[in-house]
Amino acid sequence: MFNTSEILDTIQMIDQQHLDIRTITMGVSLLDCADPDPKAACRKIYDKLCRRAERLVPTGEAIEKEFGIPIVNKRLSVTPISLVAAASVAGNYVPFAQAMDQAAKTVGVDFIGGFSALVHKGATPADETLISSIPEAMSVTERVCSSVNVGSTKAGINMDAVAKLGIVVKELAERTAASGGAGCSKLVIFCNAVEDNPFMAGAFHGVGEGDCVINVGVSGPGVVYHALQSVKGRPFDEVAETIKKTAFRITRMGQLVAQEASRRLEVPFGIVDLSLAPTPAVGDSVARILEEMGLAVCGTHGTTAALALLNDAVKKGGVMASSHVGGLSGAFIPVSEDEGMIAAAASGVLTLEKLEAMTCVCSVGLDMIAVPGDTSAETLSAIIADEAAIGMVNSKTTAVRLIPAPGKGVGDSVEFGGLFGSAPVMPVHPESSAAFVRRGGRIPAPMQSLKN
Repeated sequence: MFNTSEILDTIQMIDQQHLDIRTITMGVSLLDCADPDPKAACRKIYDKLCRRAERLVPTGEAIEKEFGIPIVNKRLSVTPISLVAAASVAGNYVPFAQAMDQAAKTVGVDFIGGFSALVHKGATPADETLISSIPEAMSVTERVCSSVNVGSTKAGINMDAVAKLGIVVKELAERTAASGGAGCSKLVIFCNAVEDNPFMAGAFHGVGEGDCVINVGVSGPGVVYHALQSVKGRPFDEVAETIKKTAFRITRMGQLVAQEASRRLEVPFGIVDLSLAPTPAVGDSVARILEEMGLAVCGTHGTTAALALLNDAVKKGGVMASSHVGGLSGAFIPVSEDEGMIAAAASGVLTLEKLEAMTCVCSVGLDMIAVPGDTSAETLSAIIADEAAIGMVNSKTTAVRLIPAPGKGVGDSVEFGGLFGSAPVMPVHPESSAAFVRRGGRIPAPMQSLKN
């Protein structure tokens, strides 16, 4: 039961502190859409998505209106397409992406994820075809997102795939040069990818999932920031406790929406992802939470410790509020999508090296980072490898979304608009990593892989 005070507090969080449901994501299995004829497979994909998701957007809008809770995005995620398309005789998988895109437009969702491949231990011909198709597929579609899992704690890191993906990121940026390389914002490269992530661009419907499921992503950096103002100068024990209690309340709202969407759509409820996902709006920033803990600027000494506390407290609060917490659940640090991160990077305090250190304790990794357009493919691959190594050794999910902005250099800025915001172009080391990347093969799994 909710008392009057709790109801009023929730209204204030929604009205003044940017609390929202960031996404309702319907995951759909496409394994039964495989067909030797690629045209038939694409038709099956389109038909199933339209059938399954025809009521997703209207249902989300009805819940939003009735409960007074903002639901920012309605999305779809599907089985990694390399698994579905493997049965088809096709030279590339761009038509599969186009079928996904058309279905997304028909049902009215904002994004659809799952133009994906899982290659952490090796790549099939279908995986290789999908990876080669990414630049064209992402540049000719509007709502399709792509991801590739290149490493895991159990398998190590597939350096052949890492080398290839540096080239893919470079080509994708060039194909979408008119928008500042924005096509790269739709491609995530993972280590230890999870199967129930509702957030884009890395969402896909894992093979361990059912035929259809509802996952919800909640976000409330502004709420946490506001809560911390009541414990200024207090010990970290009190800071952590305050964040835990706030995360509990945020997650309870997500649980309510998830269960209601599940009931109305007659689709099983999967998980609530309680990640603090920022936006470019003032007052909706993870960086400002860290600064509220006492840092002059996000990125200065102490930032990694502050982020570790935040991430842990968010998880502890969330797991008490829902029996099905999943996805990534923690704090995101996308540079272009966080007003405070943008300011810190523009000032030079927040560097690529500091961001890499922060990814050891955050939910994801190097996210939405613009680098000079003339950055080599090998350097991009080396950055991907560094981040995958952090995920592999620490048994956590890490990811990379890099944008080598065509024609831009350090000191410039790239405007993406909407939730993607803007990104100051950050410097990378000029020294070459080419010989390292070209070795290929697989970086072996660490000792942690032997744990039961």
